[in-house]
Amino acid sequence: MKIEIDEDRCIGAGQCVLTAGDVFDQRDEDGVVVLLDDSPAPEQHEATRQAATLCPAAAIALRES
Repeated sequence: MKIEIDEDRCIGAGQCVLTAGDVFDQRDEDGVVVLLDDSPAPEQHEATRQAATLCPAAAIALRES
């Protein structure tokens, strides 16, 4: 799995951080998503998929390998 973030689409809702905090964080100044791990371990895939689904701005794109 590879993750791509579109920072321009991110609205800072924080659903990704709440769902997969080991993979995503937010910038303090504006709340925009920060990718901590662009290739998460298999045990993080489920939470990462859920975070992408919950993102209200569809700012998270996943590529399954």
